[in-house]
Amino acid sequence: MKSSNEESANDQVGERSYWRWSKQDFFPEESFRNWGTYRSALSQMCFRLKDRIKGRSDDVTELQELRKQSENDMKRCLNWWDLIWVGLGGHIGAGIFVLTGQEAHEHAGPAIVLSYVVAGASAMLSVFCYTEFAVEIPVAGGSFAYLRVELGDFAAFIAAGNILLESVVGAAAVARAWTSYFTNLLNRPSNSLRIHTSLRNGYNLLDPIAVAVLVITATIAMISTKQASRINWVASAINTVAILFIIIAGFVHADPSNLTPFTPYGAKGVFQAAAVVYFGYTGFDSISNMAEETKNPSKDIPIGLLGSMSIITVTYCLMALVLSMLQKYTELDENAAFSVAFQSVGMRWAKYLVDLGALKGMTTVLLIGALGQARYTTHIARAHMIPPWFALVHPKTGTPINATLLITISSALIAFFSSLGILASLLSVSTLFIFTMMAVAVLVRRYYVRDKTPQQNLSKLGAFLLIIVTSSIGTSAYWGLSPNGWIGYCVTIPLWFLGTLGIYKFLPQQRTPKAWGVPFVPWLPSLSIATNMFLMGSSGSAAFLRFVICTIVMLVYYLLFGLHATYDMAHLPQQPEAKLQQVDNEDDGKSNSQEAHVSFP
Repeated sequence: MKSSNEESANDQVGERSYWRWSKQDFFPEESFRNWGTYRSALSQMCFRLKDRIKGRSDDVTELQELRKQSENDMKRCLNWWDLIWVGLGGHIGAGIFVLTGQEAHEHAGPAIVLSYVVAGASAMLSVFCYTEFAVEIPVAGGSFAYLRVELGDFAAFIAAGNILLESVVGAAAVARAWTSYFTNLLNRPSNSLRIHTSLRNGYNLLDPIAVAVLVITATIAMISTKQASRINWVASAINTVAILFIIIAGFVHADPSNLTPFTPYGAKGVFQAAAVVYFGYTGFDSISNMAEETKNPSKDIPIGLLGSMSIITVTYCLMALVLSMLQKYTELDENAAFSVAFQSVGMRWAKYLVDLGALKGMTTVLLIGALGQARYTTHIARAHMIPPWFALVHPKTGTPINATLLITISSALIAFFSSLGILASLLSVSTLFIFTMMAVAVLVRRYYVRDKTPQQNLSKLGAFLLIIVTSSIGTSAYWGLSPNGWIGYCVTIPLWFLGTLGIYKFLPQQRTPKAWGVPFVPWLPSLSIATNMFLMGSSGSAAFLRFVICTIVMLVYYLLFGLHATYDMAHLPQQPEAKLQQVDNEDDGKSNSQEAHVSFP
């Protein structure tokens, strides 16, 4: 029998309690030891920033050293079947059930189906990039860990800030949509379950129901990863029945005349809608974030990522086509489009099935989001970008409770105040920016290996990447300034092609993926950069303004706190046994230090 001391150890981390709140747990770095050391750190800001811009991590550090910061390991309990359902559960929610009607009504018309095709194709390119990294570096940090290795510490922070923004805003957006469908299910007027205030428009409808849903799903995620996966599997299976009903019954009652005119807002409307509905494809990064809890990452992650994304893309396109044929785009309800569309063809009873399916779908999106994004936050905290208290894994549940609380509380505050339209537009820009960085990182990983690639080849790679990125920005800018023009494309598209061709012809690949890699390199990653940039340019100016403001706030935090914490961590004296272990594990020319430096041209 276990002694009482053994029983009480369930909530202990080693010899320390999991629930601890000292300054050392939040700011253990030398720079924050007292006001004197902090002032000294601030005086070295320029030097430290240069160091962090050049600093790069490596696979061993991400896979082994940083995981020690959590003090307990996550439990490997997921296989490819679980990951497919994680992907399905993490996608089919507010994106398809709410944004489809909104964007078809305002921007795309019946061509909303083309918007989903464009967004799906771009997302699939990003999935290829994520899959290679998730197999090679199977840690909870996802894109943050991948970018730390290939693009450096500062670039990883930019991604980390935007991923945290995506996590918080995405959960808030889905929770707000949950309330809208619940209101419609009860046959109550729109916004009747929200509290009306005199605040600024877009922030004046307070949503306590959204907060409650976030708290419930987060609680399930904190209790057990495997149990949460099982709940997601059951809920997603039920949701699949509702989706099949929507597609089959929708085609039975479809009126093809509703597809005319097919593109009432022109091509610009199609791409503008694509930039917004891209929100519906953003859940796939949750799968890569679960890599640390996957039994066989090299096999399970590619099947989970590519399999779920293929199913989701086909499902979205079919549902968008059904909606466009059920009801004229000018008559679509922007809050509960599918329910109202079925009512318009005399199937009033169907709205209850549709609303229940939508609610189940959005609930699983929130559940999977709580799982995946908390893991991402955990790895960011392991690197001390945010206080390492958020990196702790509970010894009994094997879940990152502190990180889950951070995401949930932040999401709840935003969901309580902000409207869905404001949240979705900001989310898409942030996500597309991160996916662009991921595509760049794939090219760097394939064509640059530390201490192996000649400096001349590194300079060529930097030049070709600059051509690809700037030409993609130029194409996007020209589209925004002159949607009906064509002269600009005669310059930007050939430049993009020449930049990609330059990498293909003049640079040998320095690294071969061990298990699974992106096909047709450099063409697919380069195309991913171009499509993501193009969709970013199709977003509204208000979304970009919010994105810039949020990025500035992140940079202020980084310069005051994150920069100094990560600098201290990078320059900790390394223990002899750790050095020996790193030597044994070095691969493809990785250096023996915890972080090395490289200057990109």
